[in-house]
Order: sequence, then C-alpha cells, then structure tokens
Amino acid sequence: MLNWADQFDVCCFLDSHHYTLPHKQTDCLLAVGVHQVFSPQHNILAQLKPFLHQSQNDWLFGHISYDLKNEIEGLTSSHTDHIGFPDIYFFQPEIVLELQENKLYIHSLTDLPDHIFETISQQSPSSEKRGAAFTIQARQTKENYLQAIHAIQGHILRGDCYEMNYCQEFFATDAETDTVSLYERLSKLSPAPFSAYYKLIDKYLLSASPERYMRKTGRNIISQPIKGTLKRTAQDEETTKTQQERLFHSQKNRSENVMIVDLVRNDLSKICEEGSVEVEELFGIYSFPQVHQMISTITGTLKADVDFADILAATFPMGSMTGAPKRSVLQLTEKYEQTKRGIYSGAVGYISPSGDFDFNVVIRSIMYNASNKYLNYLVGGGITFYSNAEEEYEECLLKAEGMRKALES
Repeated sequence: MLNWADQFDVCCFLDSHHYTLPHKQTDCLLAVGVHQVFSPQHNILAQLKPFLHQSQNDWLFGHISYDLKNEIEGLTSSHTDHIGFPDIYFFQPEIVLELQENKLYIHSLTDLPDHIFETISQQSPSSEKRGAAFTIQARQTKENYLQAIHAIQGHILRGDCYEMNYCQEFFATDAETDTVSLYERLSKLSPAPFSAYYKLIDKYLLSASPERYMRKTGRNIISQPIKGTLKRTAQDEETTKTQQERLFHSQKNRSENVMIVDLVRNDLSKICEEGSVEVEELFGIYSFPQVHQMISTITGTLKADVDFADILAATFPMGSMTGAPKRSVLQLTEKYEQTKRGIYSGAVGYISPSGDFDFNVVIRSIMYNASNKYLNYLVGGGITFYSNAEEEYEECLLKAEGMRKALES
C-alpha cells in the first residue's frame, strides 16, 4: 500500500501498528490523490469553517503546523523553517483505503475499487535508492542547551510560567534518502500507535508518534497528552513492571503530567458542555520499544454548535507541546528555541465523512525537504522548576534514539 501510495504527489498513510490503546479507532488509513485542497496563508480559521461545510460528507486528510499558533494567539515567528510545510493543509482525496483487522474498504472518486485493489496487489517493493552519506548535526551545543534550561527555570521562578516544553533540533544538509525505506526502518525500530507517512509533493513527514492530540466521535471529544518519560532498558515482563511502577510513582513526572491535564481540561471547558469535562485516566503508564510513557485521558461532550475550527481555536497548540500558561510559554519558546518548529508539534490526521476526526501529535518524527535536501528531527521535554538540566538533555537523546538509529542504518 505504501509503495503504491508514494507514487502520488500527495499521500497520507496513518498506521496504528496493532497497538490497542484506549479509544483506538482503526488499524490503518491511507489517502492518495487530490480532488480539492484547503491551504490558505491568512485568516485560516475563518476560511476553514465554510470549507468544512462545503466538504461535508467526504474524507479530509492533512495537517496543522505548530505555527498556526501565530494566528490563534496573535504572535509572530522569526526563526528559519527549512522544511516548509504550510501552516495548514487539508486535501479531499481521490482514493481512501481503510484497513480494519482483516477487511479493506476502498473509497474512490476516480476508479473502480476492484482495479485499485488489483493494482496495489501487483505493486512490487521498490528497491532502496542510496544517496551519498550525510551527517546529523545538533543545532545547539549541550552547553547552550543547559544554559537555556537554567534561563527558563529563571522565568518559572519569577512567575512568568510554571512549565514549558523546550525543543532542540538535529539536522542534516545535502541529505538524500529513500523516504519509504527510512519510514519502514523507523517503524520497525519504533512502532507507534499514531505513526504517519505524509507526503506533500517534495516535503515528507515520517512519524513514529505515540501521542494523540484529539479525537472526536459524535459530540464526544478525547485528548490524551503525554508527559512523563522513562528509558526502557529491557523487554522482559519483570523489568517492564518494575520500571512502570517507578514512572508511575515519580513525583516529578506526575507534577508535569497533572499541569498539562489541568491545561487540557481548561481548553476543553471552552467548547464542551458545562460539567462534562472529566479525567478518564490519570497517570496511565504505557510502554513502547525505547521508553515508558505517562499518558492521561481527558474527555468531554462538545456544545451543539462547535465545529473543528472552534476546537482548534480553543485547544491548539496542544498543551503537552507548549506548557502553561500557554500564551506566555509560546512567547518564551520563540525566545529560547533556535528553529521554527513548523509541522513538528503540530498534528496530522483525518476528518471522516461524518465529521468525526482523529489527529496525532507530531513528535518522534523525521522531516525532510527533498528539493533543498534538508532533513531534521526535533526533540524536547517539559521543563519545570525542579527539572535537572543534565537529565533533560539525556531525555532528549533518549527520545531521539529511534530516529537516530533509523538514519544510521
């Protein structure tokens, strides 16, 4: 399916890798071809409402970049974005493949489903195209990173904020890579419930994200922020259980998590019926190949007149990738980070014909611009007054491990 999809200028491949986290919706979705596009540069949310109304009863796939924050919060960004995804891009696909257990549903505007299935079945795996070797570099030195953490803690001490997500970039120039093979390596090393292979002409996102931003089913809405990370040192049951207990009882990780839970509850309360916002699960511990994560689940019932644009205005960017209070940390992020995040810490997903949707948080992801041969990945973590700068740096390297190994091989 993926080799077939990569022949199109635009495709979006969403894969759960058989994870069974709470509120799982489908195993795999693939959209290819473009029937209609939504990607304005200004007044995005105002134009999104009529577009959604016009496109109802059909699928939409695409992304929201982190820098939509500038419109939502009235901010600006001056950092360089070498990848170049637009702030928002949604496309009405020509073909959608929906895989659920042993059933494949084919929706098409352009071709007969039998012919599409036959074409995919006859698709041969493409041979990997090897480019010249390239080197991954850190955008900032470890010393500069530690200095930034201490400066952020100074802001926390002064009361400017009480938690901030701070990210750093690793990048390569003159990079040539076979994106499908790279995604397959990343998925083998770091299978994740919200993985994505997303191609927008010459721009690629290869994501092994474990985090959901938001899912809507009817008027029910669910957010599942991640805050809390512990290195997974072994796969055996006894070690796994011991480490899960250690993460569950970590006061530092609990304090980070509960701050973001409160922020998400506050965001959802703006668009949900009064009294309907609840914490379904607090400090849930889930294990992935490289790490154990602390995930909480917050639910609510949407007000009757709320649409997707309203939900974005109230909740984006997601609290796990900002910190709190949100506007203050967005300004501090611009001051201390050295790269425009772009699609990183944004969201990729779909809106179904019924108006339901599911979007991930773009983390643990490789971004690539094939035209200018620029490749990068960003990693970060939540900084509080009690954070240890050295440990935060090591956590960044841990989160980068899957991407680093995929690129090395």
